[in-house]
Amino acid sequence: MASYPRRMTDEKRYHHGDLRAALLDAAEAELAERGVEGFSLRQVARRAGVSHAAPAHHFTDAKGLLTALAAEGFHRFLAAQASREARAAPDPRAQLLAAGLGYVDFALARPALFRLMFGSDRADFSNPDLDAASDAAYGHLMAQVAAIGGNQTDAAAVWSCAHGLADLLSAGRLKPLGGLSAEARDLALSAILTRSFPAPAG
Repeated sequence: MASYPRRMTDEKRYHHGDLRAALLDAAEAELAERGVEGFSLRQVARRAGVSHAAPAHHFTDAKGLLTALAAEGFHRFLAAQASREARAAPDPRAQLLAAGLGYVDFALARPALFRLMFGSDRADFSNPDLDAASDAAYGHLMAQVAAIGGNQTDAAAVWSCAHGLADLLSAGRLKPLGGLSAEARDLALSAILTRSFPAPAG
């Protein structure tokens, strides 16, 4: 009990928005270390240096916090794609390829968050914020595929290819690519991803 007043004092250092961000950062660190199965609000509070009640006050329960973290994950996912797109040629095919590489970048940088977003039932996808964030990511894919003349079936093929590569690499299962340099891996990934694109018109 002696540590509780200190944590309450530490909590006062945060503004409302800063505390929420700090809890999300702590939640991602907890998720990366312990996985979804070992995830707890108490440990998140300890990592953030705040009272045990703070996460529940902001997110209600563990599912609420994981839902908010997944929503934030989709924003970061789009940011990873945007980073690649900013360095690519402006034509639609190059932009779609860059987005695919950004997809892989995100999975490799944040494998636990990636699995929460795409392979776990612990987040509530009926939550409006998470639903909007995931829809934005899918909408980005659909817009890029449409820009090269593709349809929903083509989008499914592109998504399946990018996601499969990201999942296998982040899990360490795609050993032939895992041992390559970043540059060589990008070249190999680019060759694979472009095979999922609709054929150019003409």
